[in-house]
Amino acid sequence: MAKKTDKKAEAKAEAPAKKADKKKAEKPAKKADKKAETKKADGPPKPMPKSQLFKDLAAKTELSQKKIGEVFDALTGIIKGQISDKKIGVFALPGLLKIHVVHKPATEAKKGVKNPFKPGELMDIPAKPARNVVKVRPLKGLKEMV
Repeated sequence: MAKKTDKKAEAKAEAPAKKADKKKAEKPAKKADKKAETKKADGPPKPMPKSQLFKDLAAKTELSQKKIGEVFDALTGIIKGQISDKKIGVFALPGLLKIHVVHKPATEAKKGVKNPFKPGELMDIPAKPARNVVKVRPLKGLKEMV
């Protein structure tokens, strides 16, 4: 009789141990899944880096990456020349986008203006100097891509 009770006690002791082992085995798998999910949900996808853009353009146009860099430098110079002060103020990349400069005049300081966020309170608005603001508008080709 003693042998049967010992075997039953051993079997009972092994059963919870097996369940605990199964639970331990499952936990790391769940943690790994959670880590994979957090990597996916870290944030929005990042834009293509400049080096990757140059590599892709070089592969498609059969130009070297150095030449592609020179093309971008030249394009930057042309845009600067077109939108700088006392120039045209507009640059269009055909079918994709239009860059233009908007002159915003200076504004005067205002005192005792109603606060739109806290009704019944008054606030002061500081003066702002005149400035030029660069605006970029998508054109039809770019809108159709999306």
